[in-house]
Amino acid sequence: MLKELRIKNLAIIDDLTVRFGEGLNVMTGETGAGKSIIVDALGLALGDRAQSDMIRSGEKEASVQVFFDTAPEEHLAELGIEASDGLVMRRVLTAGGKSRAYMNDTMVTLQTMAEVGKSLVDIMSQHEHQSLLIPDNQRNLLDAYGRLQPDRERVSSLFAEVRSLRQQCEKLGATIRERAHRLDLLRFQVEEINAADPQPGEREALEEERKILGNAARLTELTETAYGLLYGAEGSCLEQLSTVRSQLREMSAIDGRIGEAEKTIEAAAPLLEDAAIALRGFRDRYDPDPARLEFVGERIETLRKLERKYGDDIGSVLRYRDRALDEMQGLESTDERLVVLEQELAEKEKELGKAGLALSAKRTKVAGEVETLIKDTLKELAFGSPQFRIEVRRETADGKPKTGPHGCDLVEFLLSANPGEPLRPLARIVSGGELSRVMLALKSILAEADRIPVMIFDEVDAGIGGKTAESVARKLKDLSGIHQVLCITHLPQIASSGARHLKIEKDTRERRTTVKVTELRGKERTSEIARMLSGSITDISLRHAGELLGKEA
Repeated sequence: MLKELRIKNLAIIDDLTVRFGEGLNVMTGETGAGKSIIVDALGLALGDRAQSDMIRSGEKEASVQVFFDTAPEEHLAELGIEASDGLVMRRVLTAGGKSRAYMNDTMVTLQTMAEVGKSLVDIMSQHEHQSLLIPDNQRNLLDAYGRLQPDRERVSSLFAEVRSLRQQCEKLGATIRERAHRLDLLRFQVEEINAADPQPGEREALEEERKILGNAARLTELTETAYGLLYGAEGSCLEQLSTVRSQLREMSAIDGRIGEAEKTIEAAAPLLEDAAIALRGFRDRYDPDPARLEFVGERIETLRKLERKYGDDIGSVLRYRDRALDEMQGLESTDERLVVLEQELAEKEKELGKAGLALSAKRTKVAGEVETLIKDTLKELAFGSPQFRIEVRRETADGKPKTGPHGCDLVEFLLSANPGEPLRPLARIVSGGELSRVMLALKSILAEADRIPVMIFDEVDAGIGGKTAESVARKLKDLSGIHQVLCITHLPQIASSGARHLKIEKDTRERRTTVKVTELRGKERTSEIARMLSGSITDISLRHAGELLGKEA
């Protein structure tokens, strides 16, 4: 329920707070008193577009704030906005033409504010958004009235499955068209890698071998020199070491303290002999082989080419080959998978078609029931011989029936308000008052199905009076038993039906015009009803006003 509206520096309003109650809230006042400004302010707080010239003269910014004691949790939960204690929606307009939107002090986009606003309030006026004029919403309300949501959910679920299967088939079909080229490429790549037969760590070993082969002559020379100095040449290291060992043994026989040095030399001798043997082996190994050097170079280039094409190293190349083999296997089984998917798709499409037709049949039946109820209601609201039809027609694509997530029907409400006029969509009704009464009739019939909690009627009483006004008042009051209703009216029959009566009038403060709103009770309310009855307050109009209020009480 809408509890409070606060307006600051908007149009001629400086600072105004309006409080609303349950049931039917009526707003009355002289023409030009500012009633439309309040409706405009509500629209701004709900996400309507704004103009910078709406800011009060001399001010830098304007703000509008509304408070609801309940909020659509499914919308706000996605935004991370806590609303267990209610929802405050605030809009700030700046003189530069920009605006900011907040919900419970969290900044949101204007689009988000508008989406939440549409789920909370429906404004019925010639110049405001009217949800019932949108064919999709008409279909939604018809389904809600007929309690067809389970059927719609089944259709929606089947449609999602069909769409998913169709996308899979299209993707697989495209894969098949490209398969031959892809298979040729993968097969070439696998064969190229297998032909080379690379081994992990192979290139590194070959690089080391090539380095040795390229320096074989120098390595042979160095080995010969080292071997000669160590063992082979006259006066070699080992020969001189043998002389040292003999001298140390003689010294040790005289001075035992030399024993440690003798032991060290004795231990070194076998190590030097082993080194000499190793050098002799390397000397035989460093035999320059131009053919082997050429082969190693070519092999290294082959491995590098594979790495450039398929990975950073041989391990990556081998992993690429394995993935290519897996993809080849998948591509080779594509035909079989496509056949299975196409069969499943055909079955689901058939199932979706049946579900769509079943939903369509139920819609058509519900549409007939609603048509009769609305025509009877329109007669009560000063439509002489109204014609109303809910058109349920099949949606098609390329001349064939089309079933979407909402079924296979396009639903549209059509009206002929006067004899001889053709049925036309509600969106093409020109008269604001006529349109408001149609909305009232629809809302009163579909009230239980419509989940929007707050409804605002502006100009609902245009061009009517007498018994028709009483009928409109009765419908509004009945509607207010299910929804909170705000109604701007010039008719005393409607004003006297309100559970809360707000009077809107202009006021002058410090030589500037502003708007004030007063809740009327008792004698003040009787006087306002009397003014609405005769244009002035007289004993007769007061008595008549008392009778109207007494009747409603």
